[in-house]
Amino acid sequence: MLFSVIIPVYNRPDELTELLTSLREQTIRNFEVVVVEDGSSNPSDTIIDSFQKDLEIQYIFQENTGQGFARNHGMKLAKGDFFVILDSDVILPSDYLEKLENAIQTWGLDAFGGPDAAKDDFSSLQKAMDFAMTSFWTTGGIRGKMKDPSKYQARGFNMGVSRAVFEDLGGFVDPNRGEDIEWSLRIKKAGYKLELVEGAFVYHKRKNTLGSFAKQAFSFGQNRVNVSRFHPGAIKLVHLFPSLFLLFLIATLAGVLPDTMILQRFLLGFWAGMILISATGQTRSIWVGLLSLVCSVVQLSSYGLGLIYELLVKLFKG
Repeated sequence: MLFSVIIPVYNRPDELTELLTSLREQTIRNFEVVVVEDGSSNPSDTIIDSFQKDLEIQYIFQENTGQGFARNHGMKLAKGDFFVILDSDVILPSDYLEKLENAIQTWGLDAFGGPDAAKDDFSSLQKAMDFAMTSFWTTGGIRGKMKDPSKYQARGFNMGVSRAVFEDLGGFVDPNRGEDIEWSLRIKKAGYKLELVEGAFVYHKRKNTLGSFAKQAFSFGQNRVNVSRFHPGAIKLVHLFPSLFLLFLIATLAGVLPDTMILQRFLLGFWAGMILISATGQTRSIWVGLLSLVCSVVQLSSYGLGLIYELLVKLFKG
């Protein structure tokens, strides 16, 4: 099996250096790398040149179209049997491709999605944001800790499909509005086997500030509604939880329904306590635990607000 690793890049040469370094250290060598520079003003050509001796790389510069369409361009030019799609801000464990190859062959997968994690040397805020995005107490584990791997909806930072799937269904239909979720649902509806490969995780080196993290989570809520344009059943109860959390938080802080105030405060306190305990235990840092609580509130509230906003836009636009 020949892998084609597809990487869209937009003004992030430093991140690309770390990702290519981790690709150079893979335990298997049956892969090529396809880097699609999506109209960057700070291109990565010199970075690419420094890796040409160690990796088989195709480097394409195009006008800016958005990451979804940049990935499509890369897949059209790829030579591999299986396309692995990564964001430029991830770093791979050295056995990533080896584990992925074993899973594809053992389980007969047509497509896959993998989880993300934080490395020990990441900043405290990066670790806290990772916890907020992956914890059972925030996202219910839907980003990588599922009892049934066939229910997983792959994300664009770590996913892939066989050449046969791409040639049959085409690629992403949106540049950057939940395009990965839409593709996952389309692949499954066509009868192809897409599952979570928990062992094929990536270290996701988010560069967010707390403000940009909130903005990103808001857009994720909007994106879920956008996906429902293509797949009417895309919004499940689990996706409504952040909006319910936001309304519950506002009601508690505003003193709405005073007869149940004790219960409201208990539930919020219990949830906050579990976040602190879980995050502190996972990272062995009380500071990361406190930051994780802040990031969890920001992530849920922003996602919930984004979903509500986009639902209202959709309602009033008809």
